[in-house]
Amino acid sequence: MRSADPATQRRILNRLKRARGQLDAVIAAVEGEGSCQQVVTQLAAVSTALDRAGFSIVSTAMQNCLADPEGTAEDEDGLTVEQLEKLFLSLA
Repeated sequence: MRSADPATQRRILNRLKRARGQLDAVIAAVEGEGSCQQVVTQLAAVSTALDRAGFSIVSTAMQNCLADPEGTAEDEDGLTVEQLEKLFLSLA
């Protein structure tokens, strides 16, 4: 995530931290014999938060790639447009 601006990086980190908190709630519900509905609801929230973080990461890399293809290849560990597309599709 070297090419992300500080605001984007902060938003992604916030999503990931939210997902971590939700995952802790899932674990606590399972350990504490929480209801099936509670576990599944929290699990869905974790999944959504992780998906959104992943989409933000790939989207940022793609935007940078469109603006500066050569610079992005250096900044993003040599990822090509095709590789970024493949990463994006792996989240779907």
